[in-house]
Amino acid sequence: MKSTDTLDIVSQCADLLTRVLSLEGREHALATDTRLLGAVAELDSASALSILTALEETFSITIHDDEIDAALFETVGSLADFVEKKIRCLPAG
Repeated sequence: MKSTDTLDIVSQCADLLTRVLSLEGREHALATDTRLLGAVAELDSASALSILTALEETFSITIHDDEIDAALFETVGSLADFVEKKIRCLPAG
């Protein structure tokens, strides 16, 4: 990943959600405070796994089972915050 700027991470997460959940035409509605779980019909357990895999691939992070809970998918911002914390924990280099 080139930048760990918070707005960039939010934007990349929104783009990823748009792609994985096939939200084309609604991507403009994905802001930091956009509710996901229970609010986006396309978000189910199967798509959640696809999102986690895409996050790992996009941001070169590893997500462990014990890090996954409903709070992670509460909003676009909660997802982006999680990614930002994971990036900060990556070894330098």
